[in-house]
Amino acid sequence: MEQNETIRTKRGIVVSAVGIVLNALLAAAKMSLGLAFGLLSLAADGANNLSDCGSSAASLASFRISSKPADKEHPYGHQRAEYIASMLIGFLVLLLAVELLRESVGKIVAGGTAQGNVWIYVTLGVSVLVKAGMFALYRATAKAIGSDPLRAAATDSLCDCIATSAVALGVVLSETCGLPADGYAGLLVALFIVWQGVKIVREASSKLLGQAPDPAVSERIREFILNGNGVLGVHDLRIYRYGPNKYFATAHIEMPAGLPSVTAHEVIDGLERRVLAETGVELTAHLDPVDLKDSEAQSLKERICAATEGMTEGMELHDFRIVRGGRGKILFEVGIPFSCPKKDAEIKNDVERAVRLLCDYEPVISVERE
Repeated sequence: MEQNETIRTKRGIVVSAVGIVLNALLAAAKMSLGLAFGLLSLAADGANNLSDCGSSAASLASFRISSKPADKEHPYGHQRAEYIASMLIGFLVLLLAVELLRESVGKIVAGGTAQGNVWIYVTLGVSVLVKAGMFALYRATAKAIGSDPLRAAATDSLCDCIATSAVALGVVLSETCGLPADGYAGLLVALFIVWQGVKIVREASSKLLGQAPDPAVSERIREFILNGNGVLGVHDLRIYRYGPNKYFATAHIEMPAGLPSVTAHEVIDGLERRVLAETGVELTAHLDPVDLKDSEAQSLKERICAATEGMTEGMELHDFRIVRGGRGKILFEVGIPFSCPKKDAEIKNDVERAVRLLCDYEPVISVERE
């Protein structure tokens, strides 16, 4: 695992460094020619490449920081630095877009045409080819090592290909048709940059806020657990992400109450190790003993499940137990998906009414979003 992380960090740093060099060369060429020939769209495209240098630098720094091991202040590691880097890249892109929008509108209002020459066309053609190659490199590396900053850089490079093509079209129209296309081309480039920046910021902020993991990961862990010896069921499976390759999970595992505690512990401990080995997720499991000899509780559970079936799509009932004495209580949890439009209180009231029609036990119900 440690060796894989080392390789991942090295690949990320190398690709980010390549991006810094190539973007710096493109920025210098475009900005120089744009200023020399009065082409706002070309100079703006160069400024976009210059901002990409900062983006690549932020990506490189994030790989250095995220590779640091866990410590006292950050017991879950530093991999979320990559999400922060992605968000920083998005904000840099948006700042550039605002300035470019302002200058493009000014150019449109002022009017005037632009003239191109062979060096401008060669620079634009080379830029498209270089950016296409960078897109392929970023995308392949991001997929191989699971990097959000490089995935954002791949999107950036693809947009740059389109933006540079728009600049070339603007120069051609301005030179051949006498149209004031330079300002409009700059405006089009700015709109592409806005779209790209918003997308990057949204994705990074979602992951910083605790974006749900891929459902396939949850299903795979659930499958491992259900295949455990003596396991009756699993619920309250929650997965927490602290970086591209840093996952933790908790789960409640149902097993027969009559099973010796040492045996149950061995089963759960083995499941935790297997999940870590197969998925890279560090699982902490809680044992929920199920009294299979309590026929009344089992029968009542089946009747309540039948009575509440279809009440809410995706609803699950678990952790059933009866506390006898006096009037007595029946306790259980109701799991509902986050997509359910009903309020928790409404669901709880509906289930409580169904339980009171079936038995004299006082229902004690907890509603959880799963």
